[in-house]
Amino acid sequence: MSFVYSHPFTGLANGLNTMQGGGAVGGWVELGRTTLGSAGDTITVSSLSDKRYYMILTNILPVTNSVDYKWILNNDTGTNYSRRRNLDGGTDGTDVSQSNVFPLGIGASKPAFGVNYISNLSSKEKLSIEHTVDQQTAGAATAPRRGEHVAKWANTSSAINRYDQKNANSGDYDTGSEVVVLGWDPDDTHTNNFWEELASVDLSGGAADNLSSGTITAKKYLWIQYYVQASGSAGANFQFNNDTGSNYAHRRQDNGTSDATATSQTDIEMRVSYGDSFGNMFIINNASNEKLVIAHEIDNPTAGAATAPQRTERVAKWTNTSNQITEIDLNNDGGGDFDTGTIMKVWGAD
Repeated sequence: MSFVYSHPFTGLANGLNTMQGGGAVGGWVELGRTTLGSAGDTITVSSLSDKRYYMILTNILPVTNSVDYKWILNNDTGTNYSRRRNLDGGTDGTDVSQSNVFPLGIGASKPAFGVNYISNLSSKEKLSIEHTVDQQTAGAATAPRRGEHVAKWANTSSAINRYDQKNANSGDYDTGSEVVVLGWDPDDTHTNNFWEELASVDLSGGAADNLSSGTITAKKYLWIQYYVQASGSAGANFQFNNDTGSNYAHRRQDNGTSDATATSQTDIEMRVSYGDSFGNMFIINNASNEKLVIAHEIDNPTAGAATAPQRTERVAKWTNTSNQITEIDLNNDGGGDFDTGTIMKVWGAD
């Protein structure tokens, strides 16, 4: 089984290993980046090339007081935006005919991380899917917060060429706060891909209880995909840098139920059930900040179309503030095993 990027939202498919890193052709390319050199309230990334899809990585570091963010496209401040959002698994809220998209709702002086996908066909409204995590109180005794957001920009005549992110609260973004805009297009032939493959490991030698990336190059942004082929009741959790202390906390929603939190944990528990599963995870990996995680997973507890799969939306943090992640371990915490065919791939970028 191989991970193939035949489409930017496709993670797992049959075929050859044509990764977005290394020398592969046509993966996600960096179109623009703005990193604040001093405290401020606006991060602008302009002169963006016209690509069919965008992936936007947002890393917010506050100075003091409350910060938040709202964004606009192409400097359009008219009432041409609408959104639907959910915070911490609560009731959806909607806003229509807005002058911006206001996705997060941090309302605190805490670091935050977001991953946003936007479709960018000039003749259609621009559709956005965004997931966010903010740290909340430092330390493993407090779980992070999460946000799920969809939005649209009602423009049907222009491709996106500029992204502005503005603080929507009383504080300031600190030095180092950053927005990175990536693009993907089916006609791309470039080889300067943003995501570099750091590890590709699998259990080709037989069943086991651990799958480790081994030592990987430290990168600011990490993207992890994994597939667990279960033998019996195999659970799954993640640990970083062999840290088995109570230095993890997470918030999750299973199958649309109310959010559950777990604090002062020895790992990040991933799975709803004990069947085969596929997961997708992003991490902001600044050495001096708690590591913030956004993850989504599908579990298949029973084979066949008569049983629906299960889903999990999750955010997490590893509270280490002195080291970047340089090893990722996927561990079994159930009574069974990870079977042959279990696989994990890790990409990174600075």
